[in-house]
Amino acid sequence: MNYPFVIGPIVLQDFTSEDELIDRCKEWNLLSNTATKPKTYLYKGYGLTLPCEIVGYVDNMTVVVQFENKQQHCIHPSYLKEMQTASFGQRGATASDTANPVDEVEEEIAELAEVAEVAKEIPKKAVKAKKQVVELPEDKLQMTAIVKEFTTVPNHFSDNDDEVIIYEGVSVEGHDLALDEVWSSHSATLKKLELQVGDRVSFEAKVVAKKLTQHPVKYKINNPAKMKKTTT
Repeated sequence: MNYPFVIGPIVLQDFTSEDELIDRCKEWNLLSNTATKPKTYLYKGYGLTLPCEIVGYVDNMTVVVQFENKQQHCIHPSYLKEMQTASFGQRGATASDTANPVDEVEEEIAELAEVAEVAKEIPKKAVKAKKQVVELPEDKLQMTAIVKEFTTVPNHFSDNDDEVIIYEGVSVEGHDLALDEVWSSHSATLKKLELQVGDRVSFEAKVVAKKLTQHPVKYKINNPAKMKKTTT
């Protein structure tokens, strides 16, 4: 059975890993800050309650969910979050009981028309960008880099911003990866090293494609281990 209300994505941005999916859902307030696994959501509308999972996104304001019949649908993350509440849809229930399903479909299509128009404008750019994504190894890598900057990024689940480090001059042993810059959390462990801008460091870490909020840094190093200062 196909659902007539579905607005499928013209260009779907995939998650590079389950970790990115979890992080993105936290940014969209669709997972708690302590969650370690993705979850199934409920799509409510047109007299239906359908389980669905998030499989990608068009942009930061449009997530893509997939129903059990494999149809994919664009939706605003805040709207999807609202659907998870028990009270969703109760307001105006009397009117909706007699509403024409076709009218409901047309209403949602109108609400998401802007999303569809934006998606139409970016397919070529998005496909080109996707082709240029660096193929990242799954294993931990031996790396060297130079500390470029200490900064902070907003954390919507905390009163304090998250502290991060941006690195430049990145080199990966045994791989020819054009990473340019990477970033990591400025964890308590790293703070013990008392790093300063300009320090060259070596470490082991897994690299994932995750853009730093409000900064043009595309790749993150997860849980850097054995980090030490080096002069070469």
